[in-house]
Amino acid sequence: MTYGVILAGGVGSRMGGDKPKQYLSVKGKPIIIYTIEKFFTVPAFEKIIVLCPKKWVEHTKNLIEKHIAPAADKIAVIEGGDTRNETIMNAIKFIEAEGKLDEDTVIVTHDSVRPFVTHRIITENIAAAQAYGACDTVVPATDTIVEARDNKVITYIPDRSKMYQGQTPQSFKALKLKEMYESLSEDEKSILTDAAKIFVIKGEKVALVQGETYNMKITYPYDLRVAKSLLEDEADD
Repeated sequence: MTYGVILAGGVGSRMGGDKPKQYLSVKGKPIIIYTIEKFFTVPAFEKIIVLCPKKWVEHTKNLIEKHIAPAADKIAVIEGGDTRNETIMNAIKFIEAEGKLDEDTVIVTHDSVRPFVTHRIITENIAAAQAYGACDTVVPATDTIVEARDNKVITYIPDRSKMYQGQTPQSFKALKLKEMYESLSEDEKSILTDAAKIFVIKGEKVALVQGETYNMKITYPYDLRVAKSLLEDEADD
């Protein structure tokens, strides 16, 4: 079984205002709906699980009923966790409760505020997770990356040709991810930035899937203006 897992737990503090950024509208539709629609076009998904803060669960369900009514039975909206990885674990618990969690179960986890993900990226994530157990969507770094261990002076400049910028989706064999996460110490959990790092900490391979520069994360007000422009381009295609 393969599940889409859309992470909508952000509060949007960098965007300003009192509404999480995934619920802001662009050209008449909330950002989160564009993202869910991209996942709904992939027939490989048994179900799409949307995870959001408790107080936004009913609102999210209402948005799905309004904009994607025929698909509502294929989409589950549940409460997320306190952290990104706890939110992913909630999705895995949901799958387990349905009796669908086994060694071959794959989850494709994606930021709700990356509405420009493509069918190719999603399907290549599924294939890579099945083959390797884990994968991360990336684009080659275009700027020189510098390391400053004291945050004051440069300590190292790595070879840019070997550097990548991470995006999402990140996809995993769900049972393996759950078992490794539960085996982490509290210190290891405290340094996690995303779920792929769990595999890296445990010495497991994480395959790369080629992303796209336009698979952007909408974080700042400027990003909203870019998103509107990209959506106008999609409408013209």
